[in-house]
Amino acid sequence: MRVGVPKEIKDREDRVGLIPSSVSELVGHGHEVLVQQGAGLGSGVTDADYVRAGARIVPDAETVWSDAEMIVKVKEPLAPERARLRPGQVLFTYLHLAPDPEQTKDLVASGATCIAYETVTDASGGLPLLMPMSEVAGRMAVQVGAHCLENAMGGRGVLLGGVPGVPPADVLILGGGVSGTNAAMMAIGMGASVTVVDRSATVLRNQVARFGERVRTVFSTRDAIAELVSRADLIIGTVLIPGAAAPKLVTRAMLGTMKRGAAIVDVAIDQGGCTETSHATTHSAPTYIVDGIVHYCVANMPGGVARTSTFALNNMTLPFVLALANKGWRQALRDDPHLCAGLNVHAGHVTYKAVADALGLAWQDPKQALAA
Repeated sequence: MRVGVPKEIKDREDRVGLIPSSVSELVGHGHEVLVQQGAGLGSGVTDADYVRAGARIVPDAETVWSDAEMIVKVKEPLAPERARLRPGQVLFTYLHLAPDPEQTKDLVASGATCIAYETVTDASGGLPLLMPMSEVAGRMAVQVGAHCLENAMGGRGVLLGGVPGVPPADVLILGGGVSGTNAAMMAIGMGASVTVVDRSATVLRNQVARFGERVRTVFSTRDAIAELVSRADLIIGTVLIPGAAAPKLVTRAMLGTMKRGAAIVDVAIDQGGCTETSHATTHSAPTYIVDGIVHYCVANMPGGVARTSTFALNNMTLPFVLALANKGWRQALRDDPHLCAGLNVHAGHVTYKAVADALGLAWQDPKQALAA
């Protein structure tokens, strides 16, 4: 198979779909890998590194998209990239379609087979290709949240850990999954007062088992969230419903009860965000203020630490990339129901039910796509 790796074009997105060791594995299995010139520079990978791994460097994105049978990316394809997709081509990347009707429409129109990292599952019901980026985003959320609380960012001038005689900041984490747990670890490490909210009693028990008395846990209800929001200095939203739009847990009205200069870091923004006032921002312009509350809603947070993120992501995606290349997409999905869960769009049909439901579109059972 001819596998293509284009340079990412989303604002300040410096990750890359394949690293040289992944290229070497593909070449060793008899596949050809085309890498756009300069695609890996933001992650500290040079064209020479790719050449040594056996890749062929091509001068532009057009060549990658036109010549490759499978495109391996990191972020969702933007409009110019979607225009290059064609029937029969395989796209393997993060898609986050539920809050993105325009992208979904274009992918359906392309006729391509689009497999989303974020809905691939594992035997335990986890999301293995989302996990490494969730870990990065959770840890980053505390770093950027602490920065957002600084006066220069419009924040209330609060240090997360406080100092002797001055209390620490109150950090509220919505969701105790992978991102939430990593955020809690970082916030606790910085000395903040941390509360984790979740609807799962098991998740809350796991938080206590891991962090002990250093974390406060609260079962998620509207009333509980409203009360906790009013006290928080920093809210980190990490709620996730696989493949579906994130629930709006923090309303516009709740912002009126918050401390002026408090901050919200909405890690769930890729799926539409978990506050009513969230909209996607970029690394170039990461924040905005609504009702005196600083919002950080960068939709590709891990791209800010591209090298760490790229290598962590490749550790998880490589086995699936190899399976798709070695067997072809259809047989690979037939053989692995967890990879099959990643099939979101195929040949003009939406094949992931949560996406179809969120956007009011018809759904095709992926089994029909595999049987065709």
